[in-house]
Amino acid sequence: MKKIYYILLAMASITVAGSCSKFDKLNTNPDVPTSVSPDLLATTVLKSTYRFWNPNSTDWATAQLLGKHCANLTNTANPYQYYSSYYPYGSFGGAQNLTALKRMVEFAKGNPQLPSYEGLALFLKASYGFSATLDMGDIPYSEAGKAEEGITQPKYDKQADVFVAILNDLKAAEAKFAEGKNFNGDILSYAGNAVKWRRLCNAMQLRVLQTISKKITAAQKTRFAEIVAAGNLLSGNADVFQLPYLDNSNATYPFYNGEGTRVNLAISKLMVDALRNVNDRRLFYFAEPAAYKITGGLLDNDYAAYEGAPTELSPNQLDLNRAAGKYSLINKRYASSASRIGDPYLFFSYAEQCFILAEAAEEGWITGGVATAQSYYEAGVKAQLAYYKDLSTVIQANLHGMAITQSYIDNYFTGEAAYKAGGTKTDRLQQIWMQRYFLDFFQGGGMAYRNYLRTGYPVFPIDPATSLNSAAPTMAPKRNMYPTDELTKNPANYKQAVADQFGGFDEVNKIPWWLQ
Repeated sequence: MKKIYYILLAMASITVAGSCSKFDKLNTNPDVPTSVSPDLLATTVLKSTYRFWNPNSTDWATAQLLGKHCANLTNTANPYQYYSSYYPYGSFGGAQNLTALKRMVEFAKGNPQLPSYEGLALFLKASYGFSATLDMGDIPYSEAGKAEEGITQPKYDKQADVFVAILNDLKAAEAKFAEGKNFNGDILSYAGNAVKWRRLCNAMQLRVLQTISKKITAAQKTRFAEIVAAGNLLSGNADVFQLPYLDNSNATYPFYNGEGTRVNLAISKLMVDALRNVNDRRLFYFAEPAAYKITGGLLDNDYAAYEGAPTELSPNQLDLNRAAGKYSLINKRYASSASRIGDPYLFFSYAEQCFILAEAAEEGWITGGVATAQSYYEAGVKAQLAYYKDLSTVIQANLHGMAITQSYIDNYFTGEAAYKAGGTKTDRLQQIWMQRYFLDFFQGGGMAYRNYLRTGYPVFPIDPATSLNSAAPTMAPKRNMYPTDELTKNPANYKQAVADQFGGFDEVNKIPWWLQ
């Protein structure tokens, strides 16, 4: 659940006032810059925001455990697999980029790209707030990033108000990108394309609104429908928002050369069973066959040759079963040492937008009912299958003869993969949620866990005997605690927030507003 943002310090406040005095002119070093270009600040902040917090194979593997996509097979318990954490505290690190974003906008004055930089600043503030409030609860938002204005101890806004402010900032960002031009400094897949950023702002509003589905108001449902009706949304896989990796040491795929980690990392039983249930060939992209299945006579292109690891088993038992070849390890392609370029870091896909809309149609937030929901469901599945079909980083030799083809995509919706239009609403929602769950496999974000907290599906296995959530061993934690330094940096506001929400007890099992 914890997301760490690196602090942008350099160049953010370099401003030198002009002087009429000869002394000042003579003592000005012409080699020292008096301002920073907005594109440089944009690049630095985007890298700080979207770069995986610690790009190495061990930490990338750990990031796969919380959402139950994978299982650690060593005989030492990784707390993230067992509903705990090495450090169960959130972070306000993203807010520390707000000053740099303010400078970015200031330095863009007079630049025709100014509206786009203003839109970027609003979008990133909303993104920081969204992550932080889901992570912890009430947070400083309205007064965040205002230390230069003398606000060094910002108030904590109520979570309901934070979501309203986030949505307002995303709407304002969309308006800025609508009038803006393509801008420089964007290291992500959009490369500064203002039209694509505008679409993302709208798609992000849909994600935020659906995240608060337990609390959403009638007015907010209307807003959701209006965004959809306006049509300025992601249009296909060309609009996928992701961070591509490069073949250099400064932008390397985190699992590059990670074979030593891969041999102790299995795909989970939850994932294998769900993929097999719908005959989904992504299984062959994600995993290797279990060794004991192959020695038993099965071929690597047989779904039955794949066996996932139960994430709730004890570390000792998982280690013993690993030694016996009982589990499907992560696909070898992820740990390749042939290139530093691995699968892109996926932040918002066209497929996710489709699944958001499918759920909204089932819930009646948009018109069309089951038929519209089915259309979006099928569009989302097809889009993500096509994403893997066309992914340039995929190593064909590692697909076990089961590459995704257009013919396979066209004939996907049979058996359990067919939309259950004649079934119950719950049946259909679970189909949507499971396909959305597949999206986050071997990625570094935390939306799969948050969607589980919101929907309860897919069901994450919990064994009280192995759970490390000692205060509530039958439950999954709902949040991280506030940063420990809030007790010294912002004690009065911190204590008030904890008192208002959780009866004065800052603890991981307390239920924040959005889940109540």
